[in-house]
Amino acid sequence: MAIPYAAPAIVVVTLVTVAIGFYGLRVARTTSDFLVASRMVSPTWNAAAIGGEYLSAASFLGVAGLILKYGVDVLWYPVGFAAGYLALLLFVAAPLRRSGAFTLPDFCELRLGSRPLRKLATLFVIFIGWLYLVPQLQGAGLTLSTVTGLPYALGALLVGAVVTANVALGGMRAITFVQAFQYWLKLTALAVPAIFLVLQWQSDGRPAVTPESGTVFRTATTVEVRQDATVTRADGTIQRVRPGDRLSFPAGEPVPEVSTVQTRGGVDWLLPSAAGRDDRGLFGTYSLILATFLGTMGLPHVLVRFYTNSDGAAARRTTLVVLGLVGAFYLLPTLYGVLGRVYTPQLLVTGDTDAVVVLLPSVALGGSTVGHLLAALVSAGAFAAFLSTSSGLLTSVAGVLSADVLRRGSVRGFRLAALVAGVVPMALALSVTGLDVSQVVGLAFAVAASSFCPLLVLGIWWRGLTAAGAIAGVLAGGGAAVLAVLVTVLGPPLRGWPSVLVTQPAAWTVPLAFTVMAVASMATRRRTPADVAATMLRLHSPEAIRL
Repeated sequence: MAIPYAAPAIVVVTLVTVAIGFYGLRVARTTSDFLVASRMVSPTWNAAAIGGEYLSAASFLGVAGLILKYGVDVLWYPVGFAAGYLALLLFVAAPLRRSGAFTLPDFCELRLGSRPLRKLATLFVIFIGWLYLVPQLQGAGLTLSTVTGLPYALGALLVGAVVTANVALGGMRAITFVQAFQYWLKLTALAVPAIFLVLQWQSDGRPAVTPESGTVFRTATTVEVRQDATVTRADGTIQRVRPGDRLSFPAGEPVPEVSTVQTRGGVDWLLPSAAGRDDRGLFGTYSLILATFLGTMGLPHVLVRFYTNSDGAAARRTTLVVLGLVGAFYLLPTLYGVLGRVYTPQLLVTGDTDAVVVLLPSVALGGSTVGHLLAALVSAGAFAAFLSTSSGLLTSVAGVLSADVLRRGSVRGFRLAALVAGVVPMALALSVTGLDVSQVVGLAFAVAASSFCPLLVLGIWWRGLTAAGAIAGVLAGGGAAVLAVLVTVLGPPLRGWPSVLVTQPAAWTVPLAFTVMAVASMATRRRTPADVAATMLRLHSPEAIRL
C-alpha cells in the first residue's frame, strides 16, 4: 500500500546524503583520504560511522521480518550481529590497526609476504562485498515499491547511483560523515514510532501477541500474494496460490497456514522450537551463531573502518562504543517483529514479511496522519540503512579493485574502481529478485567467517602460519562457503540434511578452514616468513613503546 509522505521523506534523506557527501569532497584530497580518511577519525565518530554502515537492510528490515515469520528462534540473528564485535574487540581490532595496512589484501602481504595470497584475498573481498551489496539494493527496491507504489528497479538504481557517486567523489572521508549521521537517523526512525506503537498496543487493551486461537485478522483484509505457496485455511480448505492472486479474509478469521512460513499456531510462536530435539534444527542454530559471531571479524567493510583510527588503543575504544550502539539498536527490530503478529498478519500470507517495519505504523494507528508520518520516518530510516551500508561496502570493494585489479594507486584510479564496483551489484539486484534479505546477508557472514576470520585470528596470534597454509585454508573453508552460496541462490530447492548443510554452512566450513590452515602450515613450517618475529612485535606492542 502506498504511504503518504513517504516519497518526500526518502527524497530528503537522499538529498541530505548527497549534500554531506559533497561536504566530505571538500576535505578529501589524497589517496589516504579516500582509503582510510588519513587515519584521523576519533573513536566516538568512528563508532557512529561503523554503526551506520553495519546496521544494514538485514538489521533494519530483515530481523523484524524473520521474527514475524519464525518467532524467538531467529533472535540469534541480532544477538550474533551484536556479539560479533566482542570477538572483534578481543582478537582483531588493535593488532589490525597496528599493522599499518590499508586493506585486507595489504595485511595478508604484510604478514605473510605472499602475492598469491593477496590476490586470493582480493577475490574474497570483492565476492563478499558484492554478495552483501545485492540485498541492500533489493531492500531499497522493496521499500520504495511498498511505500510509494513506484517500480522496484527505481529504488535499487537510486541507492546504487547515490552511493556510487558519494564514494567516487569523496571516498572514506566523505562517507564517514554520511554514515555517522545515518546511524542516528536510523535509531530515531525506529525508536520514535516504537513509542507510539507500544502506546497504541496498550490503548487496545494490551491484546495478546499470539492468542490461544492463533493469530487472527483484526479487520476484514484482502491481500495480493507475491509468492508461490500452499494456503490452508482454518476450515481445512487448501488452496494453491501464485504471485498476483488475491485472497480475502473476514475480521476474526485465523491467519491460514502458509507452506513457506514455518510458524506455529497460538502461544507456541513465543516459545523456542524443537530444535534441541531435532538434529537438523540444532545444527542450523549453531551454524547461524557461528556465522554471525565470527563473520563480523571477517567483513571487509567493517575491518576497513579500524584502519581509520589513529592507533590500536583508539581501535579498541571504537569497538567498545560500537557494542553499546549496536546492542541498543537491535532491541527495536525485535519489537517491530512481535507487534507485526498483532497488526500485520497479512504479510505472512503475501510473503512480504521484510516490509513489516515500514507498514506497521500506518496499520497499527489506523491509517491516521500520525501513522502515515511515522511510516514516512521509518521509510527514511530504511533508506538511510541502505545508503550507509552500501557506502561502506562499496568503499572496501573499490579500495581493493583500485590497488590490486586496476593497479592505479591514485584518486582517479579509486574513482574508476568505485564506478566498476557499483555497476555490478546494481545489475545483479535487477536480475536476481525475491531473495530473503537476511538469508543472503547470513550467507555473506558465513563466507567471511570461513575465510578471513581464520586468516586473521591465526595470522595475528600464531607465529607458525605460512602462506601455503593460509591459501589452503581460505580455499577449503571459504571456497566451500562460496559454493554453498551459489547452490542456495542459483540451485534447485533442497530438502533434509542437504538443505541445512547448504543454507547454514558455517558449522562445517569454519572448522574446515581452521583445520586445513593449521595442518597445511605445520606441513610447510619451513616456509614461515623470516621476519615473523618483527611482524608479531609490530602487531602486539603498543605504539607508545616502539623505537
